[in-house]
Amino acid sequence: MAQILDVTDATFEDQVLQSDTPVLVDFWAEWCAPCRQLSPTLKDLAGEYDGKLRVVKIDVDANQAITAKLDVRAMPTLLFFKNGQVRGQLVGNQPRSTLVKEIDQLLAS
Repeated sequence: MAQILDVTDATFEDQVLQSDTPVLVDFWAEWCAPCRQLSPTLKDLAGEYDGKLRVVKIDVDANQAITAKLDVRAMPTLLFFKNGQVRGQLVGNQPRSTLVKEIDQLLAS
């Protein structure tokens, strides 16, 4: 099963912006209850889309530079990247069906 990689300010460019594979980035915080509720769904999707989509997470408290640069203000925020560009955004705990729709659109684009 695919792993969800922890990304930092230092590794964001290499792991996300330069990725050949589309990336779903989960901006989360330890204190955020909706973030914890979303986590099992993201783990399932990482396995389901293994090889087609990378799922990574960024702790906003520990990585404030990239969080500020991308103007992330609410947790959880999911940003969808393809070819180094933001192609979609979802804020808050989303149902699986919404995530699947967004991922499928990203992969089809």
